[in-house]
Order: sequence, then C-alpha cells, then structure tokens
Amino acid sequence: MGILLRFLGTVFAVLLAAYVVPGFTVESFYVAAIVALILGVLNITVKPILFVLTLPLNILTFGLFTFVLNALLLWFVASFVQGFSVAGFLPALLGSLVITIVNWALHKLT
Repeated sequence: MGILLRFLGTVFAVLLAAYVVPGFTVESFYVAAIVALILGVLNITVKPILFVLTLPLNILTFGLFTFVLNALLLWFVASFVQGFSVAGFLPALLGSLVITIVNWALHKLT
C-alpha cells in the first residue's frame, strides 16, 4: 500500500508542478503516471550513483546540489517522454522543488 500511495503522490506532484510552474507542461494524467514511474526508477537506480559522484559538491553546498540533481533528472525525463515538456533548467528546478515538497509532505503525513 505504501508504494501505491507514494506513486500516486508523485503523480499528483507532477500534475501540481505543471499547474503551478510556467514552462512545465503535462498533457494528461496518463503522461504524469509515466513520468512518475520513470522518475521512480531513475531515483532508485541512477540517483544514488550521481549522488556519490557529486558528494564533494553536495557537501560544499550543504546538500542543496541535490535539488540540481533532481532538476537534471526531471529535465532528462522530459527529453524522451512525449506529452511532457520542460522549457528549460529553471522550470525543471522549480518543478523538482514542487515535487520534492509534495513528496516530503506526503511522507510526513503517512
């Protein structure tokens, strides 16, 4: 049940980011679900490797570089998922911030 709730929370977060952040567009719920699924897979497989590789920079910025990693992963997903587009790095950063805050709040509530 926890995995399904986390997945649906990420889908909601992607849709909310598309509503709030200009330059961040999602065509439908189905596309948001695909984006959430791909982000989940990337967060499990690729993100830990990137985090270790950028650990000195992360320590230097007190962990704030993690937001940049999230934005780059989100921008990467937008490059190959049709129906999902991010207009540049700043919308990707703001969108990843919205997604992170929603996922954090959902984690705190459950």
